[in-house]
Amino acid sequence: MRLAVLAVVALLGIAAPAAAKAPTATITRSAHGVPNIEAKNFEGVAYGYGYAFAQDNICTIADSYVTVNAERSRYFGPKRTWVFSGNGQRFTNLNSDFFFQRINDDKVVEKLAAQKPPVGPMPEILKGVKGYTRGYNQYLEDTGRDNITDPSCRGEPWVRKIKPITVLRRFYELALLASQGVAIDGIATAQPPTPDLLGGVLTKSQQTGMVEELGEKLPLGGLGSNAVALGSEGTRNGSGMLLGNPHFPWDGAERFYQAHLTIPGKVNVSGGSLYGVPIILIGHTDNLAWSHTVSTAFRFTPFELKLVPGSPTSYLVDGQVHKMQAHPVSVKAMKPGGGLETRSRTLYTSEYGPIFTSILGLPLFPWNPATAYAMGDVNANSFRYLNHWFAVNQAQSTDELYDILKKYEGIPWVNTIAADSAGKALYADIGSVPNVTNAKADTCGTAIGAITRSLLGLPVLDGSRSNCNWDTDPDSVQPGIFGASKLPHLFRKDYVTNSNDSYWLSNPEQPLTGYPRIVGAERTARSLRTRLGLRIVQQRLDGSDGLPGKGFTLNQLKDAVFNDRQYAGELWRDQLVNLCRSTPTMLGASGPVDVSEACPVLADWNLHDNLDSKGAVLFRRFASHVLGLPLNLSLPVNPLTTVGIPFSTPFDASDPVNTPRGLDTGDPLVSMALADAVTDLRTSKIPLDAKLGDYQYEMRNGQRIPIHGGPGTLGVFNAIQAPWKKGVGFPDIVHGSSFVMTTSFGKGCPDDRTILTYSESANPKSDFYGDQTKMFSRR
Repeated sequence: MRLAVLAVVALLGIAAPAAAKAPTATITRSAHGVPNIEAKNFEGVAYGYGYAFAQDNICTIADSYVTVNAERSRYFGPKRTWVFSGNGQRFTNLNSDFFFQRINDDKVVEKLAAQKPPVGPMPEILKGVKGYTRGYNQYLEDTGRDNITDPSCRGEPWVRKIKPITVLRRFYELALLASQGVAIDGIATAQPPTPDLLGGVLTKSQQTGMVEELGEKLPLGGLGSNAVALGSEGTRNGSGMLLGNPHFPWDGAERFYQAHLTIPGKVNVSGGSLYGVPIILIGHTDNLAWSHTVSTAFRFTPFELKLVPGSPTSYLVDGQVHKMQAHPVSVKAMKPGGGLETRSRTLYTSEYGPIFTSILGLPLFPWNPATAYAMGDVNANSFRYLNHWFAVNQAQSTDELYDILKKYEGIPWVNTIAADSAGKALYADIGSVPNVTNAKADTCGTAIGAITRSLLGLPVLDGSRSNCNWDTDPDSVQPGIFGASKLPHLFRKDYVTNSNDSYWLSNPEQPLTGYPRIVGAERTARSLRTRLGLRIVQQRLDGSDGLPGKGFTLNQLKDAVFNDRQYAGELWRDQLVNLCRSTPTMLGASGPVDVSEACPVLADWNLHDNLDSKGAVLFRRFASHVLGLPLNLSLPVNPLTTVGIPFSTPFDASDPVNTPRGLDTGDPLVSMALADAVTDLRTSKIPLDAKLGDYQYEMRNGQRIPIHGGPGTLGVFNAIQAPWKKGVGFPDIVHGSSFVMTTSFGKGCPDDRTILTYSESANPKSDFYGDQTKMFSRR
């Protein structure tokens, strides 16, 4: 392995990057700053991408490079925190540094990069990493750190030239986003119990409460997406069509960056990528368009370790003693009075993965004298996702895309939805998923696993038995994951869709069933956003939406996002108005409230979250109280979150698109929620009939840009998360519709319409900082 690592180091030019001749690329900017990058090979394209991307977003990505190099404590102080925007979790700089330094000390990334394809990256990928590095560094050399226009990092010592290994570390960080990335604190702080620190033992009630809270946070801290792929029977022109609508952060490094990449005769691809990745992740070629949505499949499983009495770093497997591996880790940290000091900690791993104590901030897995927990992570040993997207950037059909999915099984945490020029639509959740069948979960389950599996579908496996480790199928690309034949996919001529629920109702005419629970739930209530998306498609295909004809045009597909229908309002508004009129005084949390002024406002509300929708703010506050959730989130509705919701008609698995529905106005929670919503607006001095656009907005250079859309949990397809702030409204968009793409095939080139809602650059001095945001505001 050492020879292989040295070979990849040489290929990447880590030792002497200045010795090689720099690649070349042509960069031209389209409207709104989108770079069109052409070169003779991928190294050149990545070189141009690195240069253009650094021009637009060097401060944001440089901050991420500090993170993956485990230097946040050195430059920003150990006690300060950062948010991994991809999963919404906040970690201290010190814990983050210990987490990443252990990975760097063990040369995990170097070893992965040295593996041969398909497990390791293709040679073109490594050349592309080298090209991107040189492009980034060339921009910094041309500009100078002190001349960067973005004030957030101008002249800062942490903005430096990078090495290829830093780029690869960023790739690895993204791979772990839905697995070890949700437990950075839990891994970095896990310490063996001592007589002074015995570790906790949770009661079943405490465990259940934490698992319920965990269910509200999964997956990925509320991130989500919509995607619709239409086949020849779903479009007016008889060809394929795609809507991609990822709901990703509006700030931080997990934003999308739009580009068009061309290698004459080989690659012609346009779309969006996460920061620092010079490959198109959501986009289209000449004949294929694809998008992704966050999958319900778990990419990790906890393993419960039985510890040897008196030796908390030893555990038993089949009666034999195994020692945890100790990893002494040291990082440099800023001292309060200036200068640096060394901070040290020992972290631990088992044969199953790193020892951890918490997920998403919940201390659900305490390390005590009898038990410890290790995180098995399917993405910890793979760069296959890079090969996957590199191949897809050249693919021309859904059949070819399906073959790529099967070849690499590299997708780390998303579904794939695609359409092609032949009019064939594809849904697939084929990627890296722990190979835990329902039978294995039954046989190898633990006490805490009985709770997590029942409520979430997440098994916790018995690490004391070797036969409880993950299985491998004949077609598994990597040991321990399901083979592609065991994971869901569906080809259709009409449509497939996904809005972050499981695979089950990708098309209700052909439900997908019989897959392991770790992949997703079947015959359970779908989220309101999923249901509205299905209704929008079904109503257009059968012509019942009031528009002429049947089947989609490109503009009608675009309007599926921008119509801003509010499905919870469609289901509940009329009954709520009747309750309001019959009971003009309701008991709120602080006493009786006169709600009579709210009745006509709700009655006149247009059931949309448009900028001019009067009543949308009032209804949103009502819904946030009645559901007992932070409904500014675009979270998919997990089966947990339907418990206690006052629907008058319950879920019926034989009618999953239309149930549950109705409002149980006899539930006292409903009247209390309306009373409290009225109080919220009055104490904030916001009119009950306020227009949404006056109170939901994004600030750009002192200018207030009104933003339409609303919470995905309320069934708004154009999901927008903007936390409620008393006295102000919804002043800051956290995440939601981001890189919106509609692509239609027909004669000639694809007809493609895109918008990057938060604009191409995070630099407030850039011309491309808020230009598309203003366009999004105007639809």
